[in-house]
Amino acid sequence: MSGPRIIAEAGVNHNGSLERALLMVDVAAEAGADAVKFQTFDPALLVAENAGKADYQARSTGPGSQLEMLASLRLDEQAHAKLMERCEQRGVRFLSSAFDVESVEMLARLGVREFKVASGEITDLPVLRAVARHADSVLLSTGMATLDEIGAALEALEESGLARGNVVLLHCTTEYPAPMDEVDLRAMAEMESAFGLRVGYSDHTRGIEVSIAAVALGAVVIEKHFTLDRSLPGPDHAASIEPAELSALVSATRNVSRALGEGHKRRTPSEERNVGVVRKSIVASREIQAGEVLAEANITTKRPGLGLSPMLWDSVLGTPARRRFAPDEMIEL
Repeated sequence: MSGPRIIAEAGVNHNGSLERALLMVDVAAEAGADAVKFQTFDPALLVAENAGKADYQARSTGPGSQLEMLASLRLDEQAHAKLMERCEQRGVRFLSSAFDVESVEMLARLGVREFKVASGEITDLPVLRAVARHADSVLLSTGMATLDEIGAALEALEESGLARGNVVLLHCTTEYPAPMDEVDLRAMAEMESAFGLRVGYSDHTRGIEVSIAAVALGAVVIEKHFTLDRSLPGPDHAASIEPAELSALVSATRNVSRALGEGHKRRTPSEERNVGVVRKSIVASREIQAGEVLAEANITTKRPGLGLSPMLWDSVLGTPARRRFAPDEMIEL
């Protein structure tokens, strides 16, 4: 794998359809994503009956209870097993965010050892402890969190058996779509400095440019919601990218990562071939006779750069011509 790890976040954009979820695995694989991530939950264990919808959910799905909305978006254990099988067939990693302890246990039964902790669960101590019991590694999303809350979550994971170094922190703004002036990508550097951990970015903005910028700032993981069709009903479709955009995101982030390089200013192999073509040499600006003093009146600088460097200009001035030079001929000392 070259560049950052790209996680295509299917989330609940399958709208409760296993067939659509399987197709989303195919789309993520074809786009070149490294992993496709879903959401695992039991609505009755996740929300109380009187829990309201977030504003962005109400805008997309209308009024009503959060419980009813989530019930229509749930995939059962058998569906998860089929998704994992499809992921293996297509060569992409299966990931999921578990939103309750029983869902953590279900994923563990299916053999999941890398867990994503969603931003809403960063303060859910029972879920954090359950994840740490089963996880070899964790992606910890930090939307809505303060540094103190992130530190407390890391402490809970570590005390429950997960090595701190096996956590990647994902910067995130929990709004759909996230306002550009609230993204604050530079917070990644603050988290990296504060906790000494690798950082990534879970992108809820429209478009792909912020993810590309996050890679340029050092994100080792990019997570981005995608959908088969942004016009579909459901809470997350409007803030998701479509298949062509997902392909563009993968390509762009890979290119940006390659372009970042190793941080050493040097002449590159391709530049080496161009030095003689693009740079200049000191040449005769008119015919010069042998013994004639070289001066600004009879020499100039022109391409190609195969002769004396113009940086030797002062050393050349005032010296006698060793022989006759024709116009444009490179000066020799």
